[in-house]
Amino acid sequence: MSNVYEERATMIAAGELQSFVPFGREHCKNHPNAVNLQLRQLQPASELWSSDGAAGLVGSLQEVSLQERQKESWQLRKGFTVTTDEAEYEEELYVAGHMVIWSRGSKSQASYVYKAFTVDSLVQQALWCNFTVPQSRKDEKDIIEQSVCIVQSMCVNVHTVSGKDFISPLPFQVSTLWPTKFGLLFERKNVTSDAPMSPTREPLPTLFSMLHPLDEIAPVVCKSTGLFETVRLQYVSDNALRVVFSCEQPSVIMTYDALQCTHTVWALRKVTPEEQSTVLKCPGPDGSAQTPMAAHSFLGTHLRNVTRLDSPGSPLHCHALHTQGRVPSSPSLHSRAHSPNISSMAALSRAHSPGIAAPSFTGGQRFNISCHSPSARGHSLLASPNSTLNETALLPEMEPILPDLCVEQLWTETTTTHREKSCQASKVFITSDLCESRYLCFLVESHQQLRCVKFLEGNETNQLIFASVTTIPAKDAAPLEDIDALLVLETNGSLVLYTGVTRVSKVFVPGLLSPNFSLPNHLPSLNTPLENVSTPAKATVQHISRLEEADMPSPVSEVRSSLQHHESSWLDDSPFQQAAPHIQALRDPVSNRVTLELSSGLMLRITVPEVATSELVKRCLQAIRFILPKDTAMKVLVKWYNIYNAPGGPSMHQEWNLFVTCFMTLMGYNTERLAWTRNLHFEVPLSPVIAPKKARPADTGSDEDWAYLCASDYHCQALAHPVVGLPGLEPAAPPVGMEDGGPVGGLEPSALLFPHIPSLFYVLHLLYEDLKLDELQRSGARALVSLLQQLARDLQLEEYIDLYWRDYPSFIKTFKEACVIDQAQMGLMNWPAYLNSEVPCVFGWLSKCLRGQDVPPFPYLPGICERTKLLVLSYALYVVGDENAASINVSKYLSRLSAGQKKGFSEPALRRQSSVKPSAPSGCLAEKLVVWLTSAGFMLKDLESVPFVWLCRSEMPSASAENTPAPNGKPMVGLNVPLEPPVTNEADEEEDGMADLHPEVTGLIWSQDLRLQEVRRLLQSSRPVRVNVPHLPEVSDHEYIEEKENKLLQLCQRTMALPVGRGLFTLFSYHPVPTEPLPVPKLNLTGRAPPRNTMVDLNSGNIDVPPNMTSWPSFHNGVAAGLKIAPASQVESAWIAYNKPKSAELANEYAGFLMALGLNGHLTKLATLNIHDYLTKGHEMTSIGLLLGVSAAKLGTMDMSITRLLSIHIPALLPPTSTELDVPHSVQVAAVVGIGLVYQGTGHRHNAEVLLAEIGRPPGPEMEYCTDRESYSLAAGLALGMVCLGHGSNLIGMTDLNVPEQLYQYMVGGHRRTHAGINREKHKSPSYQIKEGDTINVDVTCPGATLALAMIYLKTNNRSIADWLKAPDTMFLLDFIKPEFLLLRTLARCIIMWDEILPNEEWVTSNVPQIIQENIGLQEEALVSEDLNMETLVQAHDYIIAGACMAVGFRFAGSANLDAFECLYKFARNFMQSLTTTTTSAATVSGPYNLQTCLSMVLLATSMVMAGSGNLKVLQLCRFLHKRTAGEMNYGFHMAHHMALGLLFLGGGRYTLSTSNSAIAALLCALYPHFPAHSTDNRYHLQALRHLCVLAAEPRLLVPVDVDTLKPCYAMLDVTYKETQWYDETTVELMAPTMLPELHLLKQIKVKGPRYWELNIDLSKGTQHLQSILSRDGVLYVKLRAGQLPYKDDPRGWKSLLAPTVNNRNPEVRTFKPEAISTFTSDAALVSFAEYFCKASENMKHKQETVALFSAILYECVTQENPEMLPTHISIDQAVKALERGELSETFCLWQMKLVLELCESGVLQQRLRDTRRQSRGLLLSSEFLPVMKSSADRALDRWLFDNSRALQAYVSGQPTNEDADTSMLACFLVYHSIPSFRKMANTELDESSSFPELLLKFSQLGVPVRALLRLSPLLLHAGVFGSGLPF
Repeated sequence: MSNVYEERATMIAAGELQSFVPFGREHCKNHPNAVNLQLRQLQPASELWSSDGAAGLVGSLQEVSLQERQKESWQLRKGFTVTTDEAEYEEELYVAGHMVIWSRGSKSQASYVYKAFTVDSLVQQALWCNFTVPQSRKDEKDIIEQSVCIVQSMCVNVHTVSGKDFISPLPFQVSTLWPTKFGLLFERKNVTSDAPMSPTREPLPTLFSMLHPLDEIAPVVCKSTGLFETVRLQYVSDNALRVVFSCEQPSVIMTYDALQCTHTVWALRKVTPEEQSTVLKCPGPDGSAQTPMAAHSFLGTHLRNVTRLDSPGSPLHCHALHTQGRVPSSPSLHSRAHSPNISSMAALSRAHSPGIAAPSFTGGQRFNISCHSPSARGHSLLASPNSTLNETALLPEMEPILPDLCVEQLWTETTTTHREKSCQASKVFITSDLCESRYLCFLVESHQQLRCVKFLEGNETNQLIFASVTTIPAKDAAPLEDIDALLVLETNGSLVLYTGVTRVSKVFVPGLLSPNFSLPNHLPSLNTPLENVSTPAKATVQHISRLEEADMPSPVSEVRSSLQHHESSWLDDSPFQQAAPHIQALRDPVSNRVTLELSSGLMLRITVPEVATSELVKRCLQAIRFILPKDTAMKVLVKWYNIYNAPGGPSMHQEWNLFVTCFMTLMGYNTERLAWTRNLHFEVPLSPVIAPKKARPADTGSDEDWAYLCASDYHCQALAHPVVGLPGLEPAAPPVGMEDGGPVGGLEPSALLFPHIPSLFYVLHLLYEDLKLDELQRSGARALVSLLQQLARDLQLEEYIDLYWRDYPSFIKTFKEACVIDQAQMGLMNWPAYLNSEVPCVFGWLSKCLRGQDVPPFPYLPGICERTKLLVLSYALYVVGDENAASINVSKYLSRLSAGQKKGFSEPALRRQSSVKPSAPSGCLAEKLVVWLTSAGFMLKDLESVPFVWLCRSEMPSASAENTPAPNGKPMVGLNVPLEPPVTNEADEEEDGMADLHPEVTGLIWSQDLRLQEVRRLLQSSRPVRVNVPHLPEVSDHEYIEEKENKLLQLCQRTMALPVGRGLFTLFSYHPVPTEPLPVPKLNLTGRAPPRNTMVDLNSGNIDVPPNMTSWPSFHNGVAAGLKIAPASQVESAWIAYNKPKSAELANEYAGFLMALGLNGHLTKLATLNIHDYLTKGHEMTSIGLLLGVSAAKLGTMDMSITRLLSIHIPALLPPTSTELDVPHSVQVAAVVGIGLVYQGTGHRHNAEVLLAEIGRPPGPEMEYCTDRESYSLAAGLALGMVCLGHGSNLIGMTDLNVPEQLYQYMVGGHRRTHAGINREKHKSPSYQIKEGDTINVDVTCPGATLALAMIYLKTNNRSIADWLKAPDTMFLLDFIKPEFLLLRTLARCIIMWDEILPNEEWVTSNVPQIIQENIGLQEEALVSEDLNMETLVQAHDYIIAGACMAVGFRFAGSANLDAFECLYKFARNFMQSLTTTTTSAATVSGPYNLQTCLSMVLLATSMVMAGSGNLKVLQLCRFLHKRTAGEMNYGFHMAHHMALGLLFLGGGRYTLSTSNSAIAALLCALYPHFPAHSTDNRYHLQALRHLCVLAAEPRLLVPVDVDTLKPCYAMLDVTYKETQWYDETTVELMAPTMLPELHLLKQIKVKGPRYWELNIDLSKGTQHLQSILSRDGVLYVKLRAGQLPYKDDPRGWKSLLAPTVNNRNPEVRTFKPEAISTFTSDAALVSFAEYFCKASENMKHKQETVALFSAILYECVTQENPEMLPTHISIDQAVKALERGELSETFCLWQMKLVLELCESGVLQQRLRDTRRQSRGLLLSSEFLPVMKSSADRALDRWLFDNSRALQAYVSGQPTNEDADTSMLACFLVYHSIPSFRKMANTELDESSSFPELLLKFSQLGVPVRALLRLSPLLLHAGVFGSGLPF
């Protein structure tokens, strides 16, 4: 008990006292809501902020009562920041009236409004909640959306931080909302009192959850176990149960049962699917499973169809019964536990509680409410309150709402007596104590108790085990999570700090008297308002001066009788207010701050001080807590906390001194008797019983100050250097009678920590070793060593003292005192086994490791010595070469110290610490090391604080190409943001829609010319065209105007076709701004006529303009604008709707925009509601765009909802009896293609059957299908091909359909088959107007069937099917087939025989049948037979050639294959010549239209091959055709040519085409060889399908980005192809940025030197990694080597300084001029180093050698690529210089140098350097520098040895060294030569050795290197000779 008393008497001071006013209150005063009230001045300004100004003015004042108007609430929390650098801040959420104000503020920054919300009705509650948005892909982390929820009576508004707003209507009245880990919990308001309820009815659920604002509100299920029953699952429906607390981590809620008066804790988790099904099938009362529909549909219907939410008729207020089969029985006769009627959670938790003695006590009271109680709410939707379910069953049935969350009972309060039954807890929180135990605390105000339940996390994931309950008397309490404590307001009004349930101390608040000090006589002067509280400093002085120093009054309980309950009224009436205000309540705890509410109404914010501020003390406390038993650790921490935070506590720099003194006192030392601790200076008395000292008044110094200075560390250190020691500066003399160096008394064995001294010493020693590994903690290590050496001396651990002496030779020498601990006392200590083993020295361990000796595992403290763990394992991984060091073999290298082990320290069971498996199974060790270090969270800036360089650079591993941690901690900058926008001269240029390409990248790809500007010029459609018509003298003005307009109409055909190409050119190049609509360039159809630039317009009425001419072009314009949006952009449903134009004439553009959003995948985000909305408008274009877009976005997913959407528009997919819908024809075409897209490659039987029939759909009896039949049949064929894409003959389950035979028949004609299936009725009667008879109309069905065959058998090389498609080889048959169809057949045949396509002219012509080949050349001569129709032959020839060229285009799409290009280009030129030279008979025979068609197709094929490459020759062809506008050039040809141009520059050169099956299907749809004749022509092919070629585009541009400048640059790549049947494995050299070939063809990609660091991407393991790089704009980070210039600045590599110097490494390194440094590097640090240290300036003249050395080092660093090694070089040089001067007082730098030397000499490394496979340089330090340094060090030490061999001899033989000898050099010698401690040498009996070999043997066992032995052997053998007794 003494302990407790001692703590009772302690007191700590709270800091930073401020008066607190919620920030929101101030802000509300300025809210415009209050303005109108101010005008009328109806109420004093002080109350304005809370007024309710939304209603009518006077009305609002009458309706709103006073209390309501003043209702305000707020809550505070700690701010969450993503980056850790920001200071922590507080967030406040303030609610008043209709307003919610969210503000933030921190110590450094005043509060500011973050967001403010005003809502329509009164805010009932506002809270923060995090919602989780699950990601579709498994490997992605779920997104957490932080949000604020504002609860009104009818709905909840949710506002997320990312800017989304949701409104969720509430289907019932809600009492409270609770935030949880999964979302929101709703508690339904209990309205039983006014709604009558028959006892047979089952209560509705009371607890509901909502996982996301867009999800439904679902009831919560509860799972609890009774004593007599199995686990039961049911809805939470007990009205007596109220939630009082919810928590996210761990996920629990706490409830209070009003009837049983107990609290219960439940685990909250997601429902398992089994539980969902169980709840839905819950059994009825008689055991029979009732239909789940009755209950759930009833609940569901009303949760979903809420009419008026809180209307009296709302069914959730009158508890409708769930089942018909219930037998009404009086519940009072049944005990609660067995009554089936009462399914409530409470019953279960009570069924086994001791309070159930009286069974009749329950049901009647709660449920037997009279059915006929008069009530306003009695009238429900049902006829009367008593009506049964029969009537409600007429309500429409809905699918049941599935529950999302389940609560599982964990712990229930047990009460024994009636008196203990508690009221509802007013405050619940979770806190943890200093030893990391966790408690759930709840405050029961009725008993003035804080009950704390300890809980532990079980082994399973979310299992919590609740242990004991402790009660603390308390009026209020608040947790302080930052310092693991809680603040308790005791019943007598004093503040006490607890950690967990351990009392720490009272908290003294300056400026507030604690209640027991209140003066008995109420002096009138005390009525003055207590404004002085805000100046705590003065107040403290006043109050403290009233008290005597030594006697703080003991706590006296204050008499507060009825004050508690009637406080307010009493205070109002009393003329004498109570004198000093006292604390009434605590609120708003955030980290270690809390608000005190005073009785005077003021609020004060105080800060409770932390446990420790210095990093070193924190880590020592962590180590102490780790090793001690919990109760002891707790006592130590509490003791320390009290001493550290006593009023007037120490400042920062005294904290360590205070800690040492406190810690040693606790171990039993008398710190006054040790010289070094006696002089540690701090102002706080150690014995906590002594009251705080008065602040020392004198500002002048005193003698004590001088004494302190004399005893300081610094002074001792200065004395160690004999130069500085002046005779006057003696340390303060010890008291007389204490001999210097003698024992200083014993220890107090009864001290708290006395038994634990050895284990504490050990953990602190490990901490010391860890601090040695961090440059920044060096001072901490030195502070700690003084404590450790004292403990080591007293525990007589000589090896440890030796180690400390070697680390700090001159510092340790100053300590001489030891305390005697006798053997008996030693026996009282717990000596852990690990203390007897070898002394852990981390440098020694690393050194042995480098020398290749066996090393024992190094001990470490998990969580405290992380640096040790990291470096030891890195060494093991890299130096030892153990690949599994960081995963499986951790225990080989590290032994975890576990806390409770005192005896028998056996091999610990090492749980794997890091769960990180190095990702690369093969690859070099360096790669593994880097991967492991980054996974352990070790970054570049941490590397700087590691004291030595221990890495070798080898090839940059492929893992580093992943760019996972962006290098240098810089964010990964995509190339989406053009850093400098291009300068634009004309204002119009922005409007052409092509300004968003990335000039930095395109400037690198096409650096020599302006081809991109030319493409922009050709494709722009937003400026008027130039109409140049010469005015002939004979033409009248009117005719001239007509001529100009006709010419303009011709030019407009071209302008209208441009957007299709522009969409491809700007593909995916723009990231839209969510707040702005997408800019859509205008489609300008006007012209300007020179010379006076007059306007020419088509609307003048002079010529006929086709109607609706611009509707499709503007659709294409919308698609082009939408395709700019990159797939990675943030596009939301709201933004899509926001882009909808106001004017009707832009509706077509918007339709195209929707289709484009589908093609880039964003349309999936459009809400179903909006889709429905657009389709019901009946706008034809919108429907087409939407259906195609949605289908493209859901490509190949078989999505059911989209299938339903499409089926409505396809009569064939509707049931035969359905109403015939009037769907426009082109919408049907779009829907059919949509089915093909959604079911692509699935081989879906039903759809295939329907589509097969639709290819031959007759025109219909009423001619309903007669228009544009060709495009419908083609669409059905394409869709069928897509559904069965590439399946070939393996069409599973379709053999009875005979698909190929049926398609063949459609292709060549024949008798129509009778239709099977559901639509045969429709096809029965023939058309009344079109006479097709029984035969198939081949002109309609052939194209669709041909392409369907081609797609089904794509790449299958099926020769039998391909032979069906051969061109006929007799004249008779040729006459029967359209030449156009020959193109399709040839193309189809070739892509089936995919592997036979060859990129040469012979192969192309080999497709032409013999009859044509033989006769085509004979045209001029008269030898042509009469039977041959020349026209047919020539046309057939041209079309077959075009088809074969198309096939080559498909086969080599996107490959930029040169052979293919040259072959196709030649054919294109041939067609071009035939067209331009119209004299040849070929042109006249074939006809310009056919030639133009063939030319267009060959041009498209060429563009496909060169897609994305921007080839100049193709561009010239396209430009030539762009200029031709007369003659046969119609809208369709222009479209083809500009599509070719778009493909050539696909996505601005960043995309190219793929040849996957899916891509080829898309290209077949898009490039169908029949282009429209005019802009409204959709007869043969729906124009919208032209855009599907986007689905074939894939990003394959690799852009090297310099990691330092983050700018794109050139880099050489080696691209290695896998071996195939056509070529062997080959490697080609490419200059990136470049288009890569298709990834499946590649084996590896390598960034080549010499300018950049090499980088390998190995594709043999899979291409996902490279794909992810390419999809993120292809950014590949590369690093320039030092001294190299980028290719852009130095294309030939002649400017680099390395070029001349490295080839002949000239010996005159001094010729290196520091001015030349700028050509190597632009690093400012290196340039200034050269400036200041490498120039022979005035003051450096006498240091010529230093300058030369620095220049050499600098040259070395920059030329050898490692400028970061400059500091290392210099520090090694400095260490050697200090050694030569004999000035090393610490041996750290010597250790570093020794490790570096050993690394370079280590066998492992030498082996690796010899390894010929790696040509890269291995070492970071050059081979010349180190030997020089090594020999200097050797020389210096040998010189010392020559002079001081006696000192070494004395050490080796274990004799005491001479007092005044300089021991620091001895320590350096021992460290440098790895000589073991003399104790170890003594154990090996070296004295007996008489010869060198014996010594060698013994020393090799000790691990001493031979070179050290060579220096020692003369001494040892000498000593041996002397020791043999010879006279001397």
